[in-house]
Amino acid sequence: MEAFLTIDHRRYRADLRQPVDISIPLVPDALTPNAYYAPPFRIEPVRMGTFIGDTRQGGAVNYVNVYLNPHGNGTHTECHGHIAHERVSLHDCLRQFHFSARLISILPTRHENGDLIIQSGQLRETLGEDAVEAVVIRTLPNHPDKTSRTWSGSNPPYLDPEGVSYLVSRGVRHLLVDLPSIDREEDGGTLTAHHIWWGYPDAIREDATITEMIFVPEEQNDGLYLLNIQIPSFVLDAGPSKPVLYPLIAIP
Repeated sequence: MEAFLTIDHRRYRADLRQPVDISIPLVPDALTPNAYYAPPFRIEPVRMGTFIGDTRQGGAVNYVNVYLNPHGNGTHTECHGHIAHERVSLHDCLRQFHFSARLISILPTRHENGDLIIQSGQLRETLGEDAVEAVVIRTLPNHPDKTSRTWSGSNPPYLDPEGVSYLVSRGVRHLLVDLPSIDREEDGGTLTAHHIWWGYPDAIREDATITEMIFVPEEQNDGLYLLNIQIPSFVLDAGPSKPVLYPLIAIP
């Protein structure tokens, strides 16, 4: 089973039987990524009188409640409703789910303020000339503890707002990072990069999304991919998501 797409007048194919899942599974009672001091992800069986929704505890079926903070518990995709005064949902903003994408790897550099930042120049050097719809950023070093790291209070790396402006100018609509945010963890609530990305409030890019806390396996090479972003039908500004990459092969 294959898919075909064109990038800058060149044809590519993707083998849909070889997906690369770059989401991080959320497992209750296990180490999973957490940010912004969110309550941990958990699942609890429903209890009503003598009924319990857990077959391991004698129940007839598994019937559980799920407790989740989309922004703080693992891989999630968000729309401009994240920063808007209006109530805007990802369900309404993300209406297409397959995109041309480029995976790039970047080592954040030390800024004069001591922070680690993905600089504009690094994005310009690594993005290439292809007109892709999505950019997937894998930060270096690509330590596997990203799949279980507690990011809260650690001042993680983030993106230079000028670099975000550059991505917008290139027509990129979907940005995926293995960090908890594209902005500084504590910035006084300005969220400059988020505002630039969505053009909020003056020129809103309603179909643009940000996906955070992904993990790209080491064996995946930088380059062109077909991206599929899978989301639940939650009417919220963000939701847990499952971004999947398919390597692209140029057709002679």
